[in-house]
Amino acid sequence: MGLLNSEQALIAILANIFFIGISFYALQALMMDKIIKKNRVFQAQLFYILTSIMIGSIVANFFLNLTSWSNQLPFLFE
Repeated sequence: MGLLNSEQALIAILANIFFIGISFYALQALMMDKIIKKNRVFQAQLFYILTSIMIGSIVANFFLNLTSWSNQLPFLFE
């Protein structure tokens, strides 16, 4: 039996938040000081946030699609 739409929405929201947090944590390992201009702190923080949202959303969509496709595999053998 599949999940209800509200359960799917909750799982999607939690997956996106989780992977955005993971990507934000991973991006902090990069030394962006050499790339970003001096006195551009706000722009650097905005870049980190937007990049982590972008990466986290892509990874979350990948895992959500993967679970959806794996749930549909039994229909191949019916």
